[in-house]
Amino acid sequence: MTAEQAQQKIAALRQLLNEANEAYYEKASPVISDREFDRKLEELLALELEFDLQSPDSPTVRIGGKPSKIFVNVEHPVPMLSLSNTYNSDELFDFDKRVRNLLGHSDFTYNAELKYDGMALRLRYKGGLLVLAATRGDGTKGDDITANVRTIDDVPLRLKGSFPQVVEVRGEAYMELKAFDEMNRLREEDGLAVFANPRNATAGTLKLQDPAIVAERPIRFFAYDLLFEGDEARELTQSEKLDLLKDFGLPVCDVRRECATIEDVNELIQQWDKTRHAHPFETDGAVIKINQERFRDILGVTAKAPRWAIAYKFEAEQAITTINDITLQVGRLGTVTPVAELEPVQLAGTTVKRASLHNEDEIRRKDIRIGDRVLVEKAGEIIPQVVSVINPEAEGRGPEFSMPENCPACESELVRIEGEVALRCVNPLCPPQVRIRIEHFASRTALDIDGLGEAVVAQLVEAGLIETYADLYELTTEQLIPLERMAEKSAQNLIDAIEASKKQPFERVLYALGIRFVGSKVAKDLAKAFGSIDAIKNAGAEQLSEVDSIGPRIADSVVQFFGNGVNRTITERLRSYGLQFETEQNETASDKLEGLTFVITGTLPTLKRTEAAALIEQHGGKVTGSVSKKTSCLLAGEEAGSKLDKAQKLGVRIISEDELHSMIS
Repeated sequence: MTAEQAQQKIAALRQLLNEANEAYYEKASPVISDREFDRKLEELLALELEFDLQSPDSPTVRIGGKPSKIFVNVEHPVPMLSLSNTYNSDELFDFDKRVRNLLGHSDFTYNAELKYDGMALRLRYKGGLLVLAATRGDGTKGDDITANVRTIDDVPLRLKGSFPQVVEVRGEAYMELKAFDEMNRLREEDGLAVFANPRNATAGTLKLQDPAIVAERPIRFFAYDLLFEGDEARELTQSEKLDLLKDFGLPVCDVRRECATIEDVNELIQQWDKTRHAHPFETDGAVIKINQERFRDILGVTAKAPRWAIAYKFEAEQAITTINDITLQVGRLGTVTPVAELEPVQLAGTTVKRASLHNEDEIRRKDIRIGDRVLVEKAGEIIPQVVSVINPEAEGRGPEFSMPENCPACESELVRIEGEVALRCVNPLCPPQVRIRIEHFASRTALDIDGLGEAVVAQLVEAGLIETYADLYELTTEQLIPLERMAEKSAQNLIDAIEASKKQPFERVLYALGIRFVGSKVAKDLAKAFGSIDAIKNAGAEQLSEVDSIGPRIADSVVQFFGNGVNRTITERLRSYGLQFETEQNETASDKLEGLTFVITGTLPTLKRTEAAALIEQHGGKVTGSVSKKTSCLLAGEEAGSKLDKAQKLGVRIISEDELHSMIS
């Protein structure tokens, strides 16, 4: 290869890798696999070294993606390096050989930890309080996403126990597989684009500018490293640092082991590879670190990665099969979803027969047709998805797939709502929608009506006994007994379970109604903030949005739901049957705040807004969403906005979190 050819090849590789970095780190939408990225990176590095063409802006030197322009950029006091990857035992043993050569001895151990597939974060605590949360960015600078990270329940706002003045924590944000699956299912029902995998969902969520939306999503966190400003950590081991993090109140990876030799590490990794599907989170490998902190300075770092740690990546599980048909599935809210009916294939320990194609735009983008040979994998090891068509240029392929104009279940005309990617059936009596809404109403997380499963609901609807979930409360044992597999005892048990559901608390009733975008957490927050169905019905979008977890989209959906005459009639029927439409009044801890009305704004030092509101209510106070002349106190934290200005103009007393504690102590 000539120097000119090398320059051209290097330019092409840099462009490819820069685009891949941008897609992975900034858009949370990878375009190539980790292994392919590493191969291209190795090829680029070899050319740069051979022809002496390495530069500071090359992907072989730069880490990750650039900090965004949306958030404030912060500099990392210690660079957040990425890890070098290895994909087989030989490369793992080569890593061990390099470590022993650099140290000149073998007087060390390894700490192996299961690698979560998520998004790296840096947390900074001062005096035990969380003051900063940032992304990796380019390794030296990242985005300040403190407001978003404060919504993650796993991240303590105040450390426990005894700790130094300044503590730096490195960790990973992630989503558990079942929570990710449920989130995607609800997004698909709502006509929204689904996420490809938990890692993309986590990264995309944390880069949103609305913490209220972040709070709705099931993000979790665990810590994997601890840094102090002084030399306190130098004599610690990795195992001891993880124990310290646990003492501080931070979750850590419990799937870890200290290993005496690299052979022990390799044996452990092979075991983990076989059992990786048993974990509730997505894992793409293991992280191996020199256990003794004091050797890390000796080993040092390269431009991108430490020499004292390496990541072992498991092979992604994929399979090739045939699409026998594309069918259509109608969801609870009328979303029509295309589904690939596959030739059964073994994948990640299960037989895969179907895979959601999500929407027509996704089918067009991948050019998927009936009869195609396709590559499938499990997104997040749990949701089968079609990755690509094996040979899109093949002759004799089937015709392009087109979505129908009418609902496959009820023949009603399908509509596409502005801002959504899915088609929707808006007929409230569409049989699949009726069934799924009733199944949701009776589900364990809603009213938990034992015995009212999918098959029984289908029979009740087909027999014409129910059209809405309100009809459940008029059923009799005589109507149920003729149904298939429904004897007198089972019929009576179901009637008893329906009767028992009347005792479920208001927040679960609200969730059971199936209001679009209102999950169990939002329902709980609404019930707590407003106290009754009537208060929610009569609230406008602006008033609803004053609840911490309620954004404009959710507020509009609630207003639309109760603005519909059919829905109002159904809810009134449920009230008449005795369901709970008000929150129970809890006993107060004291009456020290009785008669006082509070408004909360800004970010408090240790309490989340919902926690502060609960504390006020426990001591007899009342919490509202807007400042008025009737407001007794404005509890203000950092970055308080217009509510603080209004309170100052009205002469409302402004208090801090410490002053609130003083008022009730």
